[in-house]
Amino acid sequence: MEAQIIKAGILTIGDELLIGQVVDTNSAWMAQRLNEVGIRVGERQSVGDVYHDIWQALDALGAKFQVVLITGGLGPTADDITKPLLCTYFGGTMVVDAGALANVTAIFERLGRPLIERNLKQAEVPDVCRVLQNARGTAPGMWFEKGGTIFVSMPGVPHEMKGMMEKDVLPALHERFGLAPVIHRTLLTAGQGESFLAEAIQHWEAQLPAYIKLAYLPNYGMVRLRLSASGEVEAEVEAQFEQLKQLVAPWLVTDRDETIQMVVGRLLLERGATLATAESCTGGYIAHLITSLPGSSNWYLGSVVSYDNTVKHNLLHVPATILEEHGAVSMPVVETMVQGAQQTIGSTYAVAVSGIMGPHGGTADKPVGTVWIAAAGKGQLVSRKFHFRFDRQRNIELTAAAALNLVRTLVLES
Repeated sequence: MEAQIIKAGILTIGDELLIGQVVDTNSAWMAQRLNEVGIRVGERQSVGDVYHDIWQALDALGAKFQVVLITGGLGPTADDITKPLLCTYFGGTMVVDAGALANVTAIFERLGRPLIERNLKQAEVPDVCRVLQNARGTAPGMWFEKGGTIFVSMPGVPHEMKGMMEKDVLPALHERFGLAPVIHRTLLTAGQGESFLAEAIQHWEAQLPAYIKLAYLPNYGMVRLRLSASGEVEAEVEAQFEQLKQLVAPWLVTDRDETIQMVVGRLLLERGATLATAESCTGGYIAHLITSLPGSSNWYLGSVVSYDNTVKHNLLHVPATILEEHGAVSMPVVETMVQGAQQTIGSTYAVAVSGIMGPHGGTADKPVGTVWIAAAGKGQLVSRKFHFRFDRQRNIELTAAAALNLVRTLVLES
């Protein structure tokens, strides 16, 4: 029942990717968007600014896939060699594209900056490509075809690449291949690991039709389960998804493809309620996750980042005697912190965290990864102790996810 699948390769170019100076987020984002429209990614490659390596990668990917998406190497400096290489690879001659020239000129006029020869060369493209204008920058994209494969070269700046993908590339690919609809149904669980969930649903999973795929996607102490299929099989996917929801009901956070902060925000908006945070060990990371969401100002009021005990005492009204007797990482402290945040900021709900993120600072009774979290609201107060076992950044991320999930459960119980 599965429709024909078009497969793609992704090539990201730049020395900065190989030495870890820049993290390659482009290929992950492109893979997600391609998958959504029914194009499967068969391979992702990163190469440096080396002529032979780029050429070799184009040969290898072009031989295997119907689509090859390329990002990087289109800037105005000497190390940006992708455009002249592509001109030679596809047997073209460099020409000035009128649309790209008008775009570059308009950008520099708007900025009030002089337009030098190096910038003008951004408007040059191989005469054998279809030009994709860049609404967010100076480097145009280029669409080539060779040996039955489509090659699309785009800027490496994520914001520019995404605009080009959404406006030009994805619609053109959809039209070219007449792509079958791709169906995804995703839920999020918390409280059980991947292996436990697999055991809990093994009999159901064994009877899944071959054209419906199940993926386990663990992250931040939670596990997403995603059903995917291609073609006109939405009713069957929905029926299987309902069965899956029933099987994981004790651990179900949401039956939508959304993050835990999105879930919390939706629940608070539905109730006309607000949230405040009091963060010690996470240093504002929970606030960062929340305020990354558009519209979060409708339900999130603010935070007190009480990293030092004096801030806990002065702003959150944690008595010095409690800090001295129990230490900052303790139930009495986080419970007082959360009440102080709720009162100081004036929110319906609040959550507070205090812990030891590592790699130093642990003791025999409070090792690295020990975290206390408290949530309060509507006359209720709950606190939980957690033990995380990873590095500092991972412990911070897990703490934030656990804190937001505690808020979720409290809101649902209020």
